[in-house]
Amino acid sequence: MLHIEFITDLGAKVTVDVESVDKLLDVQRQYGRLGWTSGEVPPGGYQFPLENEPDFDWSLIGARKWTSPDGEEMILHRGHAYRRRELEAVDSRKMKLPAAVKYSRGAKNTDPEHVREKADGEFEYVTLAIFRGGKRQERYAVPGGNRASTQAAPARPAAARAPGGRSSAAAVQDEETPF
Repeated sequence: MLHIEFITDLGAKVTVDVESVDKLLDVQRQYGRLGWTSGEVPPGGYQFPLENEPDFDWSLIGARKWTSPDGEEMILHRGHAYRRRELEAVDSRKMKLPAAVKYSRGAKNTDPEHVREKADGEFEYVTLAIFRGGKRQERYAVPGGNRASTQAAPARPAAARAPGGRSSAAAVQDEETPF
C-alpha cells in the first residue's frame, strides 16, 4: 500500500492510501481537481515534455485553467495565477536550448529566494512549469482527451446548482475572482 500526503486548499494535511503504483496518478488527479497538492514546486518549476503542453492535465499538480476577466488563459495553483509564455530556442556558444512554453508569474516579496529567477533588469519571477523537448508522456495528458482538448471542469451535483440551472460555483465565479 502506498501513501500520499496532500495539502488541502485550506492548508490541512491529509494522508491518502493508494492501492498500487498504477493507481497513483488517478489519485493525484482526483484530489488535484479539488486544488489539493502533494509536494512542493521544485526550483525552476516542474519539467515536462513540450508535446504534453496542449493537453496537460493540470489536476496532477493541484492546478487548473482559468480565464481572467480580460480573456487571458492562466493557470491557478495555490492561490497564484501563472501566465503562459513562449520561449524561443537559444543557440549560442554558451548555451543551446530548444523552444519552450513556460508558466510563470512575477515574484512576490514573500516568495523564498530559492524559487525566484532573475530576468532582464531587476524583475524576478517564479516558474510553475516549463514544457521543453523530451518525448510525449501520455500519463500527463488529460484522460480520455485528445491533444487539442482542454480540461473540463468536474460535473457538479444537482444540489449544487443555483436558481436558473447554473451551478453555484459558476454564479460565484461571475461575481469574484478566485484569488
